[in-house]
Amino acid sequence: MVYSITYRRPAHVNASRDSVDGSQKPASVGESVSSGSTYAAAGIPDALSFDRVISGGTCPPCTTRDFMNYLIYIERAAENLQFFLWFRDYSERFSKLPASERGLSPEWTVERADAEAHAVKLASAAKKMNPEAAAMFKGTDFAQPQTTVTEFNPAPNPFHTPPQTPDGRGSVIPSESGWGDDASTLQSSKKTNYAQKAAGAYEAADVKMQPFTIQPFRDEITRVIATYISENGSRQLNLASKERVTLLKALAYTTHPSAFRNVIHTVEWSLRHQAHPNFIRWSICNGNRPRVIFARGLGIGGITGGLVTVILLTLSGASRGWRVISAIGFMIGIATLIAAWKGMCVVLHGMHHRHLRPWELFADEDDSSSIYELKKGSFDSLGSTNSYEDEPWVAKYDNRNVIRKVFDREVWIQEPALRQIQDTIFIQAILGATVGTMIMMAIFLPVPKGNLI
Repeated sequence: MVYSITYRRPAHVNASRDSVDGSQKPASVGESVSSGSTYAAAGIPDALSFDRVISGGTCPPCTTRDFMNYLIYIERAAENLQFFLWFRDYSERFSKLPASERGLSPEWTVERADAEAHAVKLASAAKKMNPEAAAMFKGTDFAQPQTTVTEFNPAPNPFHTPPQTPDGRGSVIPSESGWGDDASTLQSSKKTNYAQKAAGAYEAADVKMQPFTIQPFRDEITRVIATYISENGSRQLNLASKERVTLLKALAYTTHPSAFRNVIHTVEWSLRHQAHPNFIRWSICNGNRPRVIFARGLGIGGITGGLVTVILLTLSGASRGWRVISAIGFMIGIATLIAAWKGMCVVLHGMHHRHLRPWELFADEDDSSSIYELKKGSFDSLGSTNSYEDEPWVAKYDNRNVIRKVFDREVWIQEPALRQIQDTIFIQAILGATVGTMIMMAIFLPVPKGNLI
């Protein structure tokens, strides 16, 4: 089974924050991913939709792990997916808390979020106002608003007990202690100074945070701020200054998931409309770059060989029927070139194989599940930076000669929808080659023999 002959693979989407404004992003995230609109607009079938990939409904090389690897090693922007997965898990854990604990963190309403965003906008405009103009408008309706440090008192503890955090198992533990592997997504046992980074982020946003609170997951939120929100965070999100300040004001007030409403909309929009289409486009390529360049060279060589053959036969005294032999070169060359231009090698496609990615080549043979991405903790929501330059496979792959890269190890493509897309591209290449060959034959067959050779 293949898709429509007019199928086009997803177009590459450049990372741009200005492509959709803030009012359009939340609406686009809420839209349902229907098979018709998604397939026609983006070239992504329902079986490879963002929701299917994230929910684990796809096979290699289109799984969540493959998506994470792509964002780490190719786009170098894995923090969006890491934050998205953490927030989904956090929202689920928060909803399972007893009502008495959930009540300690009030919901951050849309009205309050809009009011804080407007206040941040006014404060930003006030900072940009010329001092002379400010003095001129002093005492009028156009006067520069007075900006003061915002102080939130999120349910202070009347007994002044240390901050406590639910451990995900129904009990409460002191937040100073690290969480175990079976408690939540917090897997790091290293003592990192998250509190100082979070305090610095609050200070930069002119928000005064109470030092003690009994709100649930307050310690985890502090770690999230230090990792994703702080300007010096190891996985800093690409947020506008206004978004960052508004979020910090919300988090100083509550640990309710609604505090992340606007930010998660921006992150999810970026994943759905930029990262995911680029990931599917990249996954369609079954060969590495040296192999694809080699395939393009073969395609050009086949076309050149067919052209030289038909010209020589036309100039010779051979009958016109012999010129049809050149159709073999045209057919193979054009088909190979069309497929290679879309990132596919027809030889690998004949077996439904793909090259192993560089980071997969050097995984431990005795433990196939311990590929580098698990060792480096890419799925640890509050882990370290996503830098991979010091991983062992980088130097090993750089020292690999070009011939070995062209004929690297292969593996079978397990995802049926991806194989169907590749089958469709292969048929398109065959049809294109057939049309191109017929055009070349229509040009050279009517020409009388030259008797020059």
